[in-house]
Amino acid sequence: MRDAEKIRGRPTIVVTGTGGQVGGEALRALQGLGRIVVLDRARLDLSDLDRVRDTMHELRPNLIVNAAAYTAVDRAEIDANLAHRINADLPRVLAEEASRTNALLMHYSTDYVFDGALDRPYVETDTPKPLNVYGETKLAGERAVGAVGGKHLIFRTSWVYGATGRNFLLTMLRLVREGRTELSVVDDQIGAPTWSATIAALSAHVAALYCDGARDDAYWTERSGVYHLTSGGETSWAGFAKAIFEVAGCDGVTVQPIGSDQYPTAARRPLNSRMSCEKLARQFGLHAPEWKEALALCFQLQIRHTATG
Repeated sequence: MRDAEKIRGRPTIVVTGTGGQVGGEALRALQGLGRIVVLDRARLDLSDLDRVRDTMHELRPNLIVNAAAYTAVDRAEIDANLAHRINADLPRVLAEEASRTNALLMHYSTDYVFDGALDRPYVETDTPKPLNVYGETKLAGERAVGAVGGKHLIFRTSWVYGATGRNFLLTMLRLVREGRTELSVVDDQIGAPTWSATIAALSAHVAALYCDGARDDAYWTERSGVYHLTSGGETSWAGFAKAIFEVAGCDGVTVQPIGSDQYPTAARRPLNSRMSCEKLARQFGLHAPEWKEALALCFQLQIRHTATG
């Protein structure tokens, strides 16, 4: 049995990837839930799996939140080894260490595990068929975590954006600042833009449920597995761009919709990235806001504050 008294006292929470969009937001959202240990690049090279093991042996965490990932989708096509090490081998090691200490592992994955061929939102039981190396490595990470067993929650998300890092939102705003008034944006890829703060907030709700120690191991074992976690609704990249310019008040900017074949990339992208989040709602009672609502809130709380601060 899990040491409930230890969980109720001051659990040790390890967070990786805090330099990224989701990891940085998760670090803020998890404050107050326990003793948080940040494993960023300054402290630990996550590609050194032996050092990762040694560090986990030393820390003996109760909860591991793995937001570290190799997310350069196109570069992964020529850097497959490193992508696999971070996206597949690292989650396996973290899952093994979580299992050893009877901890819960929360790990993030992607819509890119699917090929986008279905004409409906994907559910967790649909067969993954990634189109690119990034998706292949993330799927390998999911399967590695599942194969280890133990208590684990894998959150697949999509089209992540926020006020920091490299993402579509910031790219669009930068192009406008540079004087661009007409932009060609892909219109045949459909998905749900998802604010990194939304991902972190819903994750933190689950983490708080775990850290209060009121549910036993059976509760978490029964709920272990893959969950889809995205904003509600759907749009195309072109639709997302138009919404960004609208909420930002960028008058005079024209978005020209184009097909994926008119914007070739090294890695193929799925045309359908829609994912049903009904399982997350059913198991944990969590619902993400609609993507336009989240975008407006992101501007209100982060983008405009950053611009004026």
